[in-house]
Amino acid sequence: MSSPVMRTTGKPDMAILFEDNHLLGIEKPVNVPTQEDASGDPDLLNLLKADIKERYGKPGNVYLGLVHRLDRPVGGAMIFAKTSKAASRLAETVRTRKFGKSYVAIVHGTPPQPQGALSDTLLKDERTNTVSVVPAGTPGGKEARLDYRVLGSSAADNLSLVQVELHTGRSHQIRVQLSHLGCPLYGDQKYGASLNKPGQQIALWSLYVGFPHPVTKEPIDLVSLPPREYPWNLWEERTFSHLAEMLRAGENGF
Repeated sequence: MSSPVMRTTGKPDMAILFEDNHLLGIEKPVNVPTQEDASGDPDLLNLLKADIKERYGKPGNVYLGLVHRLDRPVGGAMIFAKTSKAASRLAETVRTRKFGKSYVAIVHGTPPQPQGALSDTLLKDERTNTVSVVPAGTPGGKEARLDYRVLGSSAADNLSLVQVELHTGRSHQIRVQLSHLGCPLYGDQKYGASLNKPGQQIALWSLYVGFPHPVTKEPIDLVSLPPREYPWNLWEERTFSHLAEMLRAGENGF
């Protein structure tokens, strides 16, 4: 993996974690929508297209394929496809579960078990852009599965650091399932409003994305460590870097 390099992509700046003729891996800034939405705010996909066009002097439209998504308030590692062939092959990698993603989150309280698997049925309300846990068999409901592992707790702050591995990619999945468990994410106004204050930044971060390169088949490992600010700084940076090294080595801790 190449060393992160800061590039200007309109506003804000972001780190490029990997780039070649086929792929672009970046560190998504928080509070930037992944793609165009009703807010009309600058979105990541169009910012990156504009940056590629400027840096390489490309005429006409720039192709950039969206492989996976992160919620607007979430930051961290993301990969984009720079060709339709790479996009198609990465989609197959996702479908065949050869595309690894690992998140870290800070939640209120402590999960009931140090390690567990959550399986719920989620239903999205498009009108309010909210997701809820509903009984299995509910029309429109979709199965959501994830594994979590508690990495540490801060008793003084009543917060816990957890690692999350997704097995499905539902909207707001991590936020909804951990809230339903009784441990809403720090800063999450939608699914933990009773515990969080307005203006707090949601503590969910895409730490690692790993997959075989769609052309060369070489392993690609993107790592993005969360910012050294509260509440992330309740844990030493080596907590996150050690986890990243485990993931690079093919060990997810579960």
